[in-house]
Amino acid sequence: MKTKVFFCFLLICATLLGQNKSIPVVDHIILEDYAIGKLHKVWLTLGEDGFNEPIKIPVIIAKGKDNGKVLGLTAAIHGNELNGIRIVQQVMNSLNVSKLNGTVVAIPGLNPLAIASNQREYLDLQDLNRLFPGKENGNRSQQMAYQIAQKVIPLFDYHVDFHTASFGRINSLYGRGNMDDEVLANMLRALEPDIIVSNKGKASFGEASGLTMRAFAIGMGVKSITVEFGNPQVYQEEMIDRGIVGVQNLLKWLQFTAGAIELAEAQNVCSKSYWLFTKKGGYLEVFVELKEKVTKGQAIGVLRDSFGDIIEEYIAPEAGIVIGKSTNPVNISGGRIIHLGILE
Repeated sequence: MKTKVFFCFLLICATLLGQNKSIPVVDHIILEDYAIGKLHKVWLTLGEDGFNEPIKIPVIIAKGKDNGKVLGLTAAIHGNELNGIRIVQQVMNSLNVSKLNGTVVAIPGLNPLAIASNQREYLDLQDLNRLFPGKENGNRSQQMAYQIAQKVIPLFDYHVDFHTASFGRINSLYGRGNMDDEVLANMLRALEPDIIVSNKGKASFGEASGLTMRAFAIGMGVKSITVEFGNPQVYQEEMIDRGIVGVQNLLKWLQFTAGAIELAEAQNVCSKSYWLFTKKGGYLEVFVELKEKVTKGQAIGVLRDSFGDIIEEYIAPEAGIVIGKSTNPVNISGGRIIHLGILE
């Protein structure tokens, strides 16, 4: 009996491996090479690992009627941003490609080494989303950013980049894009985030040695927005469901798919946003909730020492809305408290 079970296990493994091998591996994607009216799956190589094997990302190409328009969907440039992966997978599975106008190129997992390692940053612990356009002869993460900049972004005319909060923090469903640009503003409205931060995509908080992928894409003429869907390293059913509906609405508005859509007015548009940080180390309590509107001077949290005594109290420096917040009580000096959006 055990022998029979073992051979069945080997047969299943062989079948799965065979299925995986049936997906072609390519060094570049030339959209004209793919048949119209079909869904194509490929592995795109972006450099090599320590075994001299290609680092591969999954790419799903829905090749509709060729009208010259391409929508790009990218998820998990940070390895712990899993909600976006599931949104992209389900959106692509729901498409009727035979009736699609234009092409949708989806990448459900842009940072495979980090995803496999259950970590946010690339292998060398650098943030890929602060390094664009990367460097052809740079360090490991710079070369990875360069590969994405050269092989992925030029495919797109429109682009949605899916993110989540990082470890120790949670996010509302919020979008980032330049609301002074009518196309970008309407793309964000179609996705119906709870909060929108209007900006042009430049990295902030002093962390950047380069551009974000969104800022680089915009510089290349791509209509690019970022949407943050909740929390790290989890699947959140509500966020995934809202993301699927949002992208389906966007496809209608861009006329990739049939159907009328009336865009709702944008809610909670912020002219800017920033994080508040602790000055000391200790145990943090945050009083406010996601999407809560706060007033200037309102208490938002306290920091306690190891004996439970309050050593810092935090108030809102101006009126705004809570976009994200810390969930990790343990902080050294410079720990994040809340991400505060300033409403227009």
